[in-house]
Amino acid sequence: MNIIDTNLIDCKVIQPQLHNDNRGYFFESYHQQKLNDSLGFEVNFIQDNESFSSKGVLRGLHFQTGNYAQAKLVRVIQGRVLDVAVDLRKDSSTFAQHFSIELSEDNKNQLFVPRGFAHGFIVLSDTAIFSYKCDNYYNKASEGGIRYDDPSLGIDWKLPKEDILVSEKDLLLSTLSNVIL
Repeated sequence: MNIIDTNLIDCKVIQPQLHNDNRGYFFESYHQQKLNDSLGFEVNFIQDNESFSSKGVLRGLHFQTGNYAQAKLVRVIQGRVLDVAVDLRKDSSTFAQHFSIELSEDNKNQLFVPRGFAHGFIVLSDTAIFSYKCDNYYNKASEGGIRYDDPSLGIDWKLPKEDILVSEKDLLLSTLSNVIL
């Protein structure tokens, strides 16, 4: 597997090495030691989650704070999404910057999203199955979020605004300038 730096410190793209033959394919989707060696610090994933969504569904931008902050390793099993990470670490030189990448069943790429980041995605295909590993358990009292359309972030979600489906809860989120971290 190739582990590639992004423009955000500690946020990495993981490209698997595919082994194809007439029967199909095989690839190693996760190798803890290789990831930890590349990061220079240890991440121990303790929970796997999966979501199914239709075209235009946007989930995010979510994060967990304090002792419940989460690192995530995300990938698409079926379909295609635009995945977005936003650096919320105030002491980071990439604070308030974002990185986006298309993850799909075809490219099999993954994104490592460190603790201290907001994360979200939008479905670009008719449907998508999205999978992610977390290194900490969800805690409702520690959840936070930023509006997907925060003008200070300038994220291009690749679909017209009228085609984007956002939960009522996510529509109530604040802009980054109003979020207390």
